[in-house]
Amino acid sequence: MAYVPGVALLAALAVGCSAGSDGSASDADSKPGGPTVTTAPPGKYRTLPAPCRAVPGSTLKDLLPGVAELPQQQQEKAFRGSPTVTYDTDRKVGCSWKSDAPDSTRNLSIDFERVVSYDPAVSDDDRARTLYAKKETAADLSGVTTPPGPPEKPADSTAGEETGTGKPGGGEGSAGPSPSASGSTSGTASGTPGAPGGGSEDLRPRVLDGLGDAAFLDDLLTRAGSTAQHRTVSVVFRTSNVIVTVRYGEQPALVTKVPDSKELQEKAQALARKLVEVISE
Repeated sequence: MAYVPGVALLAALAVGCSAGSDGSASDADSKPGGPTVTTAPPGKYRTLPAPCRAVPGSTLKDLLPGVAELPQQQQEKAFRGSPTVTYDTDRKVGCSWKSDAPDSTRNLSIDFERVVSYDPAVSDDDRARTLYAKKETAADLSGVTTPPGPPEKPADSTAGEETGTGKPGGGEGSAGPSPSASGSTSGTASGTPGAPGGGSEDLRPRVLDGLGDAAFLDDLLTRAGSTAQHRTVSVVFRTSNVIVTVRYGEQPALVTKVPDSKELQEKAQALARKLVEVISE
C-alpha cells in the first residue's frame, strides 16, 4: 500500500521537472540575446521633384538667352530640357538645357540625389552629410589661392590671350613662355573680370551660407588650344537627405572674351535657392 503512493510521488515530480524545464526554455527564448538596436530615423524626403519641370519658365528665359528668338516650336523643345538617363528615378534624377546665341553658348543642368542609408544605425541625413562632405572635399576649396599681386597687362606679343595672366615683374620677354599665358586651364576665377583683385567682392570657390543645410560654390575656367574659354559655375547644396547640384556655364563666341564670373555665380545661386523651395513643396 505504501509503494503505490511512492510511484505516484515520483511521477508527479517527473511531471513537475518537465514543466519547469519547458518554462525555463520558453523564458530564455523570450529574452533578447543582446542590447536592443535602435533603428535610425528615415530622411525627411521620400520622393524627388520632376527635374525638367523644376525650373520656372521665366528663370529659363533668363538663363538661356537666345532661345526666345527661336521659332515657337524650337523654343518649347529647348525649354523642355533633356532628362538625365538614370536607372533609379526614386534616388537620382536630373535635367539639362542648352542655348546658342550669336555671342555665346549657355549650358544649364540640375541633379537631385535622394540619399538612403541601408545601415539601420545610420540615418539618411547622416549618410547624406557624409556624401556631401566628400563632394566639398573633392572641390578643394581650401586649395584656392589668390595671385600675389594685381595682374599685369599682357605684352603686345600676347594680345588676344586671357587678360590677367602676366606674372609679377614680367615684361615682353617673360609673357611668352608663362604657362598661365597659354590659357590652357584655370581652375579658379582669379585673373578674370570680377575676380578677387578686380573688386571688393570675393568670387573665388567658397562655402555658401544660408542655402539649405550646407552649400558650396565652385568656379572653373577652362580653355583648350585656340578655342574660346568656357566657364562653369557649380553650386552644390544639401537639405536633409537630398543633395542638389546646379551647373551653369557659358562659352563666348569670341576667343578673346572671358565669361563673366559674377553674372554666372549670381544666377546659379539664385536658381539653387528656388530649388530649395521646389524640394520642400
